[in-house]
Amino acid sequence: MPERSEANAKEATQSFSKEEQNPITNNGDHKSKPGITFAAQDKLPKLPIPDLEATCKRYLGSLDPLQTAREHHDSERAIEEFLRTDGPALQEKLKSYAEGKTSYIEQFWYDSYLNFDNPVVLNLNPFFLLEDDPTPARNNQVTRAASLAISALSFVRAVRKEELPPDMLRNQPLCMYQYSRMFGTARIPTENGCQIGQDPSAKHIVVLCRGQFYWFDCMDENNDLIMTEKDLSLNLQVIVNDAEETPIQDAARGALGVLSTENRKIWSSLRDLLGKDEGSNNSDCLNIVDSALFILCLDGTEPKSSSDLCMNMLCGTSNVEKGVQVGTCTNRWYDKLQIIVCKNGSAGINFEHTGVDGHTVLRFASDVYTDTILRFAKSINGLAPSLWASASPDPSKRDPKSFGDVNTTPHKLEWDMVPELSTALRFAETRLADLIGQNEFATLEFMSYGKNFMTSMGFSPDAFVQMAYQAAYYGMYGRMESQYEPAMTKTFFHGRTEAIRPVTQESVKFVRTFWAENPAEQKIEALRKACEKHTAITKECAKAQGHDRHLYALMSLWQRQAEADYSVNTSASREPASVSTNGGWNSPTGDRDPDHDGSHVSSPNRNSVVMSDDGSQAPSTSPPRQQHSLPSIFADAGWDKINNTILSTSNCGNPSLRHFGFGPTSGDGFGIGYIIKDGSVSICASSKHRQTKRFIDAIEAYFIEIRKLLRAGRQRGKSEDKGASRAREAEENRPRGQRLKSRGRIIGGDVAKGEAGGDESGVASDDEMGGYGFFDAGMLQAALKSKEEGERPMEKVAQRREVGKKLRLMEY
Repeated sequence: MPERSEANAKEATQSFSKEEQNPITNNGDHKSKPGITFAAQDKLPKLPIPDLEATCKRYLGSLDPLQTAREHHDSERAIEEFLRTDGPALQEKLKSYAEGKTSYIEQFWYDSYLNFDNPVVLNLNPFFLLEDDPTPARNNQVTRAASLAISALSFVRAVRKEELPPDMLRNQPLCMYQYSRMFGTARIPTENGCQIGQDPSAKHIVVLCRGQFYWFDCMDENNDLIMTEKDLSLNLQVIVNDAEETPIQDAARGALGVLSTENRKIWSSLRDLLGKDEGSNNSDCLNIVDSALFILCLDGTEPKSSSDLCMNMLCGTSNVEKGVQVGTCTNRWYDKLQIIVCKNGSAGINFEHTGVDGHTVLRFASDVYTDTILRFAKSINGLAPSLWASASPDPSKRDPKSFGDVNTTPHKLEWDMVPELSTALRFAETRLADLIGQNEFATLEFMSYGKNFMTSMGFSPDAFVQMAYQAAYYGMYGRMESQYEPAMTKTFFHGRTEAIRPVTQESVKFVRTFWAENPAEQKIEALRKACEKHTAITKECAKAQGHDRHLYALMSLWQRQAEADYSVNTSASREPASVSTNGGWNSPTGDRDPDHDGSHVSSPNRNSVVMSDDGSQAPSTSPPRQQHSLPSIFADAGWDKINNTILSTSNCGNPSLRHFGFGPTSGDGFGIGYIIKDGSVSICASSKHRQTKRFIDAIEAYFIEIRKLLRAGRQRGKSEDKGASRAREAEENRPRGQRLKSRGRIIGGDVAKGEAGGDESGVASDDEMGGYGFFDAGMLQAALKSKEEGERPMEKVAQRREVGKKLRLMEY
């Protein structure tokens, strides 16, 4: 096999024609060549293991702005000891472990998700909220759902036929492995952690409506679609009509999907009850759901506000009538990819996160949305381009015998509701309603400017927005907290993400400079340096040169060894509670690793703190200490501080999405999903009732204030929009008064300079601080003065005033 390298991977992709790499540029008349999707897989470079000392240096740098001088000194000593003792040996073990593996982090990553016992809803599963269909007449539930389903099935076909062009980054192909795990896949709980199951030949979908389950086949054995959009619409309408015949209160009592929101061990025991008799009705129904290509959820509600829409896509609504849950939270199956469509046609995607990252599902969502538009265009003009390299034969023109053994008529799954299931469903629903009630959501659709303005000012848009979160949080609480952002590492074989730590010395300096009474130029210069630092860290992380995943793998290896040694010296009856007894291999690859002991490790994608059902923080499973002392770097308080993520952020989206989001990863924190578009920024924030709306308002006010500062220092007459017409420059250079059309007063102000939507109605003017108005900058300056002079918080011990009489030792 050729050597793995970026150059060889790129060459493999470029061996396909431009038409094969980008089908939309042609009318689909060419002969497609299968194999392009995974052409570069065997040539992609493996994820490198960073240098240990470099990792420790980066780790210390990310801790520094979060610590006092004493705390940082303790962390420095802990890392010195680690590099002198446990570190080098663990590094060599990791290198040895990684030989022959797809990635040194992959199995630890899967374990962290699959051994997560808490409910996946609001804890692990993210969501996308799609933009509405641009054709208003198509924004009704059945029409929109059928359109999205046909496009989703076309995407499945392209993946299975290996005709889906690979993701590219600056002409470099990315790993496409995750696409092979998206469909026909389910997260299946067992007594000892979850497993990922997949039916690679699945050809049916499951439709959920009012908590009731229906299924029908959509593809044949050749992965071609066997239904037109009209056929699918008829099926969905039949399903809606049938579901409405059952009173909602009665339907809710049999809505087994709510069990997928339970604690994973409880859900495992309930699945055992459902599937204990192979070939039974319940067992067959469960298999049909697990093996479906995806779930299509038809909701009976019409959320109006964007925050309500986001909540519906993430966790559903909770609405209790006469003691019965009739909200959409019962109309879900969270162990699979779900396409959710509301009564008014609003649509979104909720996905199980173990095997796929947001970037992968974003490609799916984007292509599905794009295809719905192109197919409508093709119905008007047959020469309109297609997103796909080839298309299924027209089902209406095929010989019925060519379809094979398929069932295109909807079937309703009718579960046998034994008493144990009915009782479990009641308790699962009440716990879920509690969980939903513990979380709140707020959204910001900032329309005044976006990517174009930020880049025209010389800033990386992502870095620009990341600084907004820090400044807004500091303005509300007066402190810096641990912040997380993922960086994609799919340029490597089976690459996932690396953790960016946005809080740096430069960002701290900017925030303090911004909140003090300083000239605009000084604030902007501090912002520029903070953004440059953030961009540099992001580039390092994209090259897999961060510190989080590396240290997490080292900790996981140490934990495996400690638990293995402990189990040798301890009888099975006294096995520690933190040790999973699963001997299975939880990887989605389905292989079995003889070295894997099923140990439970904390999630690397967010933090080392997991949320218990009541919203309190519960530390991740602690390694047993009876046989081994914890390496100093992990025993140090800095490890817990940086892994308790207060601001968990992720930038994922494009114009096909209205919002993207997820639940908070800490009881004291915010979950912030955001999309930076050309002329706007969309943000969805969640928390366990931490003044989420106020935080969103503070971010909006910061955006307005920072634009005011940028305007104060910009050059007059310089176009701020890279997409602006060059004709404006010609107009500005033309001598005035030489033409009749020069008459009249020039209007448009900043709009003429490329700031479309500059100050729309309802947006605070740049002369106001909005949410920051209650702060007095002079007062803040006094409070921050010591920090600006270089002192760390809490470095000085507060002076205590003596109260009362000081007694001598012998006085009574």
